[in-house]
Amino acid sequence: MKKGFHFYLFCIFFSVVLLLTSCDRFNNDRSFQPSKSKVELTVSAASSLQEVMEAIKVLYIDEEDSNVEIVYNFGSSGSLQQQIEQGAPVDVFISAAAREMNRLQEKSLLLDRTRQDVLTNQIVLIVSKKNDAITRFEDLATAKVDRIALGQPDSVPAGKYAREVLIDRSLLAAVESKAIYSKNVRQVLGYVATNNVDAGIVYRTDAAISPQVKIVAIAPQDSHSPVVYPIAVLGNSSQVEAATDFVEFITGDRARTVFEKYGFSRGAIDSAEQMKTPA
Repeated sequence: MKKGFHFYLFCIFFSVVLLLTSCDRFNNDRSFQPSKSKVELTVSAASSLQEVMEAIKVLYIDEEDSNVEIVYNFGSSGSLQQQIEQGAPVDVFISAAAREMNRLQEKSLLLDRTRQDVLTNQIVLIVSKKNDAITRFEDLATAKVDRIALGQPDSVPAGKYAREVLIDRSLLAAVESKAIYSKNVRQVLGYVATNNVDAGIVYRTDAAISPQVKIVAIAPQDSHSPVVYPIAVLGNSSQVEAATDFVEFITGDRARTVFEKYGFSRGAIDSAEQMKTPA
């Protein structure tokens, strides 16, 4: 009788210990913790950054914060600037030129002390893979070229840089009548890739993603203003903490490897110069 009673007590004791242990594991298991609500981060970025920014998103969510949902809005830097000026809900802006970022800074639309240059690129002349007639910028002024695709210089930074190169080479007057202006640099690339034009001027990184085109000339750096991609958090961002963290990640070493893989380079950052408001 005593043995049965002792066994009964042992079973009760063991059950209580097992229950308490299970509860403790439940409380300490992170999988049972309430999940944080998703943070949506809207990033407006220049068209030339499409592929690399998708890769950056994967890396950021995997290594940094899986609780952030990044929503991209790609377009010409000028059109993105106008959207922001008109009140579009944007947390982070990455332009393909200082001009558009300067205009937003002049209107006090950037969050103080978040602007910095993050990338550089090169300006190149491209033709279709099978075109062997055009080998240099000077060929644009000859009968070898009937039509050339350029970005709209007022809203597309690549178009602005292209115009500067043509002026530097004294080619603008001869080329203007042949120009087909595009709404963004990817449209220029598409026109050349599909043989709708004889040549186009784009970023080196754009040329690298299309097997239908080839680079025939690289514009000297002193033939145009510096190609820089500035980044900043917007002053009206509803997710300042997440936006600032994303910008820090973009400018860090882990992102550098991804940018270099896609052909971009990292320009030196002079924080003092970046804080100046353009005249």
